[in-house]
Amino acid sequence: MHDDSLSDFVARRVTFDGATRTVWVAGQGPAVIVMAEMPGISPHVVRFARWVGDAGFGVYMPSLFGRDGAYPGAEEGLAVLKRACVSAEFAALSADATTPISAWLRQLARLAHDTCRGPGVGAVGMCFTGNFALSMMLEPSVIAPVLCQPSLPLGAPGALHMAPEELVSVRLRLEHDDLSVRAYRFEGDRHCTAARFAAYRAALGPRFEARVLPDDAAHREPPPFFAQIVGGPHSVVTAHLIDAAGEPTRAAVDEILAFLRMRLHRADRSA
Repeated sequence: MHDDSLSDFVARRVTFDGATRTVWVAGQGPAVIVMAEMPGISPHVVRFARWVGDAGFGVYMPSLFGRDGAYPGAEEGLAVLKRACVSAEFAALSADATTPISAWLRQLARLAHDTCRGPGVGAVGMCFTGNFALSMMLEPSVIAPVLCQPSLPLGAPGALHMAPEELVSVRLRLEHDDLSVRAYRFEGDRHCTAARFAAYRAALGPRFEARVLPDDAAHREPPPFFAQIVGGPHSVVTAHLIDAAGEPTRAAVDEILAFLRMRLHRADRSA
């Protein structure tokens, strides 16, 4: 396994409310915010972002934690996870509370929409950032949220990482604007459980469109952090993806790209 230089991306320093982060930008077309899973923007996350760019989108990939482009060892990845868990920005252990970082991400979505135009913005979150794609819907430009194995809050399998009143606002918006939320997990994932998807369904109703993949569809030899720390099938479109025709994980990627095209390439909404 080799690190990725991200040489085909442009690194931009973006500041909102005094907080500055690197955002990796590539591609052209309506914007999609791609948020990395723990422990950071790995080569597998970059591969997914390239697929999004190749599908006709402008990719905005914020650096939220870890070493960009790296495959960290298990211990290094665990250290990144521990730091994020105690960070006030993420509030990783808090149920029924929206992560503070979502306000920064909503401003990024607004900036991306102003730059790329089109009918709106897509948001793809993974694992630690999975639910961020949903909380970003409080920004009107975000119209295509995808939640891949949303894993927060940690230690509360059936809880949601969002304030109840904001969940109500998102549900009303989904219904008013005729939108939907796509979500993916492996059946036996112990970090994103069936109870969590049931809680999303209860909160959002039929607008929450869940896809559950069988555990035997997962790659059996993921990178060390996933093999030793995560344990078991987890990362649908990255570390546990099998990039081959007919594989359920590859089909999930194709379905996500089709969902983004359906929402963001609709000519009747572009302006």
